[in-house]
Amino acid sequence: MANRENRRARARDSSQDRWLSRIPSTPSPSSKSAVGPSPTLARTRSMLAAEELRSLSSLRDYTHDVEMKHVVLIISVLLSVLLTADAAPIVFIVRHAEKAATGGNDPDLSVAGQKRAEALARILKDSQITTVFVTEFKRTQETAAPTAKEARLNPIVVPANDVAGMAAKVRALDGNALVVGHGNTIPELMKALGIATPIAIPENDYSEIFVVLVHDPPQLFRLHYPF
Repeated sequence: MANRENRRARARDSSQDRWLSRIPSTPSPSSKSAVGPSPTLARTRSMLAAEELRSLSSLRDYTHDVEMKHVVLIISVLLSVLLTADAAPIVFIVRHAEKAATGGNDPDLSVAGQKRAEALARILKDSQITTVFVTEFKRTQETAAPTAKEARLNPIVVPANDVAGMAAKVRALDGNALVVGHGNTIPELMKALGIATPIAIPENDYSEIFVVLVHDPPQLFRLHYPF
């Protein structure tokens, strides 16, 4: 077990060092940096960040087994590069956490769901979330609550069946956002946003964190909670 963890740590550190060494340095104060990064530098940073996140998010076993702090690190380093590059908004789309067995059509979260909601807040703590979207159902609102509290935001309620309206709000964003939806609405939202990759969420799967860069065309990356 120790050897396996050591190998993972070395692979992770090597990946991070390789990425950071490839990011161009910000121009000196005597250069044009006074008015922000050059378009070429911004594009390069954005492309490198997208490439590295695609590589990391494809390592399914790694993202499932890695500790919480490493999931946070992946997202925080990505954000630091993209924000410096003046990139488009980043939207984190998740299914509501596990729901209680009681409560009819509008149950609260279960104990496991509450733990997942708290974990989501820790993962997104430094993601500069400026908007939180939920549906009219308590399970989405309770999933988003810890993140919204951390960011000092009031979630915006969008009806679960208004996929087109939700997509329009995402396209109009000028900052990063969290969207908490449902297993049957997230695939439709992805289509409405122009994501070509088919999305299917099994009934008992609450593990994925979909990261959408709202470019034209948009880019989708898939991460997982570390449990």
